[in-house]
Amino acid sequence: MPEFNVVARDLAFPEGPVVMNDGSVIVVEVGAGLITRCWTGRKETVAKPGGGPNGAAIGPDGALYVCNNGGMTRQDVPAADRGGRIERIDLVTGRVDRLYMRGDDYCLSAPNDLMFDRDGNIWFTDFGTLEPDGKRYGGLYRARSDGSEIVRVVADAISYNGVGLSPDGSRVYAADTFQARIYEFAARPEPQVPRLLATVPGHVALDSLAMTAGGNICVATIGQTTGPGGAITTVAPDGAIVGAVPTDDQYTTNIAFGGQDMREAYITLSGKGQLIHRRWDEAGLRLPFNA
Repeated sequence: MPEFNVVARDLAFPEGPVVMNDGSVIVVEVGAGLITRCWTGRKETVAKPGGGPNGAAIGPDGALYVCNNGGMTRQDVPAADRGGRIERIDLVTGRVDRLYMRGDDYCLSAPNDLMFDRDGNIWFTDFGTLEPDGKRYGGLYRARSDGSEIVRVVADAISYNGVGLSPDGSRVYAADTFQARIYEFAARPEPQVPRLLATVPGHVALDSLAMTAGGNICVATIGQTTGPGGAITTVAPDGAIVGAVPTDDQYTTNIAFGGQDMREAYITLSGKGQLIHRRWDEAGLRLPFNA
């Protein structure tokens, strides 16, 4: 088992790590409806959006943009009324503004994870929800960060979760949780048919992901992989499984890179309620916007 440093403990199902320029890491606490900034041994609340904040990224204006699943535990409330949404959070004041809750003829179900392309557009996944009468499917979307346009790229996805862009910005990757698959798309705002890139073997599920500078996909892997806990699995651009780093938490949910050389890896262990850190073997992809 590789060695990790624990940055923060007692987090309520942490997810969506964002490495900040000052060395702190912002996480969402899905179980508490909070946005929390973490330093080693210290944390503070940034905002209280409520619902279930699930994924986060810094946008072109320096604000934090969040996928909020609306609180998926309320299965007695119809998905259209549950409030799945994309939010903008002012990191100075903590103000929360809702950008998107619907498209032209559909409501968002449970937005899960997001990232920005170099032009400032949001790419995000919708996980869908489990309703008393069956599954409400999600998809992949591209939206403008000013709230003016949303395009559904893929509809009726089973359980899209993590999302990332290739280093050259030409391809989008989405991890499907229940299928343990990674799909690939052209980075164009138009309806597309998913192309299967890889399937992670074993009794596992996939969660969020981050890209490396070399184009590898580092995907949080839930379940038994290299041991009793979860892992970060690395998938090459051609779909080959490169390897897995065990994390000793079955609910390993996300990874983010930071630091001057982009080799500082921060991982959320949602089962343990921890944010952990270690040096990574390769540099992560530097995101287009930081704060």
